[in-house]
Amino acid sequence: MPIRTYRDLTVWQRAIDLAAETYRCTRTFPIDERYGITQQIRRAAVSISSNIAEGQGRYHRPEYLHHLSYARGSLQELRSLLTVAERLGFVFGTPPETMNDLCDQVGRMLAGLRQSLLKNHKP
Repeated sequence: MPIRTYRDLTVWQRAIDLAAETYRCTRTFPIDERYGITQQIRRAAVSISSNIAEGQGRYHRPEYLHHLSYARGSLQELRSLLTVAERLGFVFGTPPETMNDLCDQVGRMLAGLRQSLLKNHKP
């Protein structure tokens, strides 16, 4: 199936799943963290799919790769913030293991898309 828009990308679809699960995960965080770590976690999660979409919408492959790099950075930020929340003893609405698995899956897919774009790039 040809890729027409970012919505056709499985990695974008999984990143959306990760963002939705992140919102469910953080619903049980302390109310006084609503504008602290909860907001940071949610923003990082949403940034992953947003950067994939923005990159795919660019006209030039280097720009696409640049946005995939931002998406990967947001994924790492999300992982780090989830680790902080876990160490602080926050109750997760979704088990931390499930969140780690979702992050792993998206990370592998981002790496695969990047490799595919680099391999098929003709300077």
